[in-house]
Amino acid sequence: MAKAKYTQSKDGYWRAKIWDGSYNPDGTKHRINVFSKKSSADLEKKVKKIQMQIEEGSALKISQSTFYEYSLEWLETYKTVRSTNTKKMYFNIITKYFSPLKGIKFEELRRTHFQILINSAINNPRTCQQISLTFRQIIKAAIADRYLPDRALRDLCGGVELPRYHAGEKRPLNEQEKAAISKAVLNPMDKTFLYLIYGCGLRRGEALAISRLNVDLKCGILRVRHSIEFDGNTPALKSPKSDNGIRDIPMPPFLIAHLKEYIPTLTGDYLIHGRYSKIMTLSGYRRMWERILLALNLAAGGTSDLFVIHGLTAHIFRHNYCTELCYQVPAISTKKIAQLLGDTEKMVLDVYGHLVENKENASEVIAKAINF
Repeated sequence: MAKAKYTQSKDGYWRAKIWDGSYNPDGTKHRINVFSKKSSADLEKKVKKIQMQIEEGSALKISQSTFYEYSLEWLETYKTVRSTNTKKMYFNIITKYFSPLKGIKFEELRRTHFQILINSAINNPRTCQQISLTFRQIIKAAIADRYLPDRALRDLCGGVELPRYHAGEKRPLNEQEKAAISKAVLNPMDKTFLYLIYGCGLRRGEALAISRLNVDLKCGILRVRHSIEFDGNTPALKSPKSDNGIRDIPMPPFLIAHLKEYIPTLTGDYLIHGRYSKIMTLSGYRRMWERILLALNLAAGGTSDLFVIHGLTAHIFRHNYCTELCYQVPAISTKKIAQLLGDTEKMVLDVYGHLVENKENASEVIAKAINF
């Protein structure tokens, strides 16, 4: 008969002390007590199971950081490549809303902690969304780093409800605003920016990043390859919002005609620029947009003291671009519209799907398609 590997203690248990895959602060291996009341063989099974988990990397490690400290490490480590504004959002959420968890260790985290974070901003649904997004991403990273078990995301976040968030209503240009575009008296650069966002549906940062190298007048194509983001007042060139943002857009005839005259007058590379032909600063952009709004207001019948155009932003021109294209379905597909916008088809359907549905005439289609 084979000799038992472990000796039974006086209390009737078989015990072993084994390494759990983690380390103590002094660098020595952290060991845990494993026991069985059944037999030495049963204890050996438990020991082998733990050793197998360590080999597969599924055993938990003991973090010397609190959840709050790990959150800041996570931001610095995993979000380095994100845009400046995105990193600022994460930093604000962590430092402003996660501070109540400063002394909480991973093993002490409970669902109530997540609920407390949500409750702290309960009157601001958008902030609650950002808190949830940040918290969940950090928990997922901690699971991947083996500081939390695989079930942690479900255990810590499941069943926590967020206040309903209603995004601001998106609107296209109204007829008064559209008519003012062609009538407005603008300097060549301001007109270029207005024509870019109206004729190609560019985001503000994308329009500011367009250089003469991005314009193919022979083929009538605008190549979007970069965007501008602001860190305070300072501009910086970056990649588009997503991989979809890298795209080629056919330019409407009025934009091609304008750029043929405008580009030869440039002394630098960027179509929209600040002093000495450098990338435009945020303050420079704001001054330009004020000039554009004033010119549109005057063209619409207003005065310098009486504004007849209200609430107009550069992003409204992007919504208008997508709206007008959706009215052309099925001559153009929603997939193609998404490509032109540098976004996803899901976004187009979620936000503008009702426009496509309103154009559909099911009775007429059925009468033509299903017939003898």
